[in-house]
Amino acid sequence: MAGHGKGIQIVGEASTSEDLVGLVQSFDPKVVIVDFLAEGFDIDVVRKVKVMKPRCRVLAITSEQSGHTIVNALKAGVDSYIKKDCDLGEVEDAIRETAQGGAFFCGQILDRIRKESIDVSDLDNLPLTCDPIHLSARETEVLSLIAEGHTNGVVATKLFLSAHTVTTHRKNIMAKLGVNNTAAMVMYAVKTGLVSPNKFLFQGEAQ
Repeated sequence: MAGHGKGIQIVGEASTSEDLVGLVQSFDPKVVIVDFLAEGFDIDVVRKVKVMKPRCRVLAITSEQSGHTIVNALKAGVDSYIKKDCDLGEVEDAIRETAQGGAFFCGQILDRIRKESIDVSDLDNLPLTCDPIHLSARETEVLSLIAEGHTNGVVATKLFLSAHTVTTHRKNIMAKLGVNNTAAMVMYAVKTGLVSPNKFLFQGEAQ
């Protein structure tokens, strides 16, 4: 699926949990993409992968997004979590972010976490409360453009992304910063030097 993305190489495909464990042992991949809800798989495969290859990162991609499912996945060792209906650009971003040691949650997963008031304080694998704050290179680009006053549509055009992917990045950034509005994102960007206060305050491009 994402094997044709720039810099992404698929080294194997598994049809069962046992097959996946064998492939991980043989190829030592940076990222394992798994639908642990699919036939032939279960959540225990994530634990096995983490025990066998602690440095291997796990990206879950499923059709279900119940709070119970998300919590169990994170407790098992899942590093990133997206839905199957995410667009290709979002999937590729998730793979790259996960491979680089970060974490990626699509907007639908973040929404579910908030709506169900899931207590993530004891979930070591969830990066929403990490300190210090780590933004990926792509998230930094998105934040900088937003802080300059650009709309999601303009950001998408400038970075060759879909509007949906930009929206997901925005939600991830807000979650990592612990904020819930654009103004707070802008303040963070200004304080950390991502954007000049003058460029933000006097930027006159019509959106």
